[in-house]
Amino acid sequence: MSQILNVLVVDDEFHARKLLSEYVSKLPFLGLIGMASNVFEAMNFLQKEKVDILLLDIQMPEITGLEFARRLRNPPSIIFTTAYSEYAVESYELDVVDYLLKPIAFPRFLQAVNKITERKAGNDISQSVVNVIHQQPEIPVEDNLIVKSGSKVYRINYDELIYIEGQREYVTFHTTKQRITTLFSLKDLETKLPSDQFIRIHKSYIISLKHIDMIERNILQIAGKQLPVGGSYKDNLMSFFKD
Repeated sequence: MSQILNVLVVDDEFHARKLLSEYVSKLPFLGLIGMASNVFEAMNFLQKEKVDILLLDIQMPEITGLEFARRLRNPPSIIFTTAYSEYAVESYELDVVDYLLKPIAFPRFLQAVNKITERKAGNDISQSVVNVIHQQPEIPVEDNLIVKSGSKVYRINYDELIYIEGQREYVTFHTTKQRITTLFSLKDLETKLPSDQFIRIHKSYIISLKHIDMIERNILQIAGKQLPVGGSYKDNLMSFFKD
């Protein structure tokens, strides 16, 4: 894609701004032009810079995102973000592209951006988005997983992946060589990793079946590390060891 779409993130919560900025950085056709903690800062950006996409939180002090959007003349493409589902109907009365309910997963964010690119440039950009989906660092290809952490990109071979530890929006990949922390969710990894090699044993852990040392009651030992086995996951885990 030749055109970079400028994105402005507006949210009064630091962690929400950080998460969305990291999502923007994953897509080569998006560029983060700025972050604002309130609508007044956002207005300054809009007056000085060309903004193509506005990621706008609804529930903010003094002036809500809804009120701000109503006041904008010739607004950029707006994607609302909020933790409150009751705003959905009201938000769609405005000419906005999408409404994202927190916590926002990357695939859902990408879906919203896809709507904008389709509006702006038709089939050429839509195909670029499809290509990005297949090229994203966290998509597993054959016998390995490519993940991005900061400015670095790592190739993790399935044979070397011991277990994955979930930590809110982030996960840490524990391998035979190193530990890598990146933005991801265990739920997404459950669907991406081959189910005959990896299994979820707890709300916070996915493990490699080939690296298991021992299981005793609700404790699993893997590569010398003891991990808890959640009650709702134990039957599925033990099914792999039945004759």
